[in-house]
Amino acid sequence: MTTAPNKIGLGGGCHWCTEGVFTSLLGITKVNQGWIASNGEHSGFSEAVEVYFDPAVISLSDLIEIHLHTHASTSNHSMRGKYRSAIYTFDDVQFKQAQDILHLLSADFHKPVITQVYPFTHFKQNKIELSNYYYSAPDRPFCQTYIRPKISLLLARFNRHVNQDKVVELN
Repeated sequence: MTTAPNKIGLGGGCHWCTEGVFTSLLGITKVNQGWIASNGEHSGFSEAVEVYFDPAVISLSDLIEIHLHTHASTSNHSMRGKYRSAIYTFDDVQFKQAQDILHLLSADFHKPVITQVYPFTHFKQNKIELSNYYYSAPDRPFCQTYIRPKISLLLARFNRHVNQDKVVELN
């Protein structure tokens, strides 16, 4: 039986980097790169991605764990307004699940995790010519400097979740 794909919003670093990481995984059916807003004091847009996934292949817990390890989830640096460390959820059940998962995974880090769970309210997609940024031209200096190390981390730490057909051409 096939489970319908779910979606989650993830922000933390450059949306090109986050898109590259999550398009490299098994069970990901689509990644939209752009900006996500929540509500209240977090209603401003911040670079992020919408990740559509099949929970029969990759769990929400695995996605959040990968997210925490592939951006500076313990660093409250000066660019956090543009790069909010966040998990954006689409309903109350997913919000509670994400909070519980984040709480459990925080024990894996030596410093406090600053990533927060927010309700998703709005999404603005990036220009189509900038989508699939990493895989459309992986030899770009930006890709080699910032995204490729994240893909290497995926291969080393989360290999069972990596779509080998996608990343094999880059090795």
